[in-house]
Amino acid sequence: MGLTGKLIAQLEFKAGGDVFHEFFRHKPHKLADACVGKVHACDLVEGEFGSAGCVVFFKYSQDGKEQSAKMVLDSIDEEKKALVVKVLEGDVLEFYKTFTVTVHVETKDGIDHVIWTLEYEMLSEDVPHPISWLAYYIDITVDVETHHLGKS
Repeated sequence: MGLTGKLIAQLEFKAGGDVFHEFFRHKPHKLADACVGKVHACDLVEGEFGSAGCVVFFKYSQDGKEQSAKMVLDSIDEEKKALVVKVLEGDVLEFYKTFTVTVHVETKDGIDHVIWTLEYEMLSEDVPHPISWLAYYIDITVDVETHHLGKS
């Protein structure tokens, strides 16, 4: 079995793809308001929110455990409404040598979809594929959608 992998999830986002992209790009520090119990804090470490190269420090709960991660916004593609984030430090790297999250928005037949892609390299064959992480990002997407639909 190989140690590298890719997991992908796609779900409809009724609050609008532009809303999702802008929120995750420019306001990750507001995730704690939308994702109560899942995201506790997001602090800017370096750069400016929404700019490629900015570094943030997240505190969050995943699989019932409080964790943290230092991440860099590696790249932005405005046309695809895509963000690529790489984990630099944190709990997830206890299991994975590399962990990269790409999120982008696609519109099909007038319906916006959020697509999460996790690319990773496990430290050993004993490490599980990060399916629980994919579920976590799906849950966050639903929370952000509910948060924004509640505002409209």
